[in-house]
Amino acid sequence: MGLGVILMELLTPFFELFLPIIPGDVFPYFFGETVRGYPVLSLQRALIAAIAMAIVAGYLGNFLLLQNLALIGDGLAHVSFGAVAIAWVILGASEQPLPYTLAITSICAILIHELQYRGILTGDASIAIFMTGMLGLGLVILRIGKVPLLDFEDYLFGDIYTITEWQLDFIVLALLFSMIILVLIRPALLAMIIDPVSARVQGIPTRAIGLVFSVISAVVIVSMVKIIGALLVTALLVTPAATAQLISRSFKSCLLWTHFFGLISVLVGLFLSAEMGTGGGSMIAVVAATIFAITAIAKTSVGAYSKFKHGHNLSQVVS
Repeated sequence: MGLGVILMELLTPFFELFLPIIPGDVFPYFFGETVRGYPVLSLQRALIAAIAMAIVAGYLGNFLLLQNLALIGDGLAHVSFGAVAIAWVILGASEQPLPYTLAITSICAILIHELQYRGILTGDASIAIFMTGMLGLGLVILRIGKVPLLDFEDYLFGDIYTITEWQLDFIVLALLFSMIILVLIRPALLAMIIDPVSARVQGIPTRAIGLVFSVISAVVIVSMVKIIGALLVTALLVTPAATAQLISRSFKSCLLWTHFFGLISVLVGLFLSAEMGTGGGSMIAVVAATIFAITAIAKTSVGAYSKFKHGHNLSQVVS
């Protein structure tokens, strides 16, 4: 019995407490509703994986935005597609390609970091090269191996409802490992973000921390591919964090708001997906983007009203 299955067994009694207030015809099955006395385990696995993903991806996303590395999420997601193709066709791991995908994507993440750290390529150039190169390589390998692109639809757009026990164990273990490492390197990472030169003077191993952060980014992104898809990873990696930054005044509050927006995106997205019969990953992405749009409009409106009110009061004082 793996970690994911153990976590599901521990959380199921807690989820069942919410059954009386869970709306919809299908959504209650995510929380333990049974069919002829048997729980729908695939939907429960989907809920556990999505919640774990929202928490860890949101935490990582804040550090990516602070470093202006939002593109790295999209870049490594495209790299992972090529890595899946290599694992599937060349390595013959069509049943369980995720471990090989993780290894290949981590190597690419390290190379991207080294190209930037050594000044060989600046900005997002290295990300763009690996993103397009690995995506193209994946398509070429699939064509040579005569593998229909339809077989890879789960990795492009995600298929959260077909997660197996083994995949849940892999995803939960990878996300838990990533979260622990991120918490441990958080002080050094923040010091590097605020002032890289001062961090090096203080003896912080900035290169090593950067490499670790790159690998952890790869681990989280590969874990998300099966859930939300390579093309939609940014939806939960960046969007909730970007929404939180609109209304937060400190890093701690930003983390809290990020997790709130991420969990709301996941729960509402799964609810709408289950009731409307759409893809889970795509609906989560739509909900996350909608929350961002509503928050941005509300903030802009409040700011405009405050300026108008201040100007009106000032004119009355002058007159």
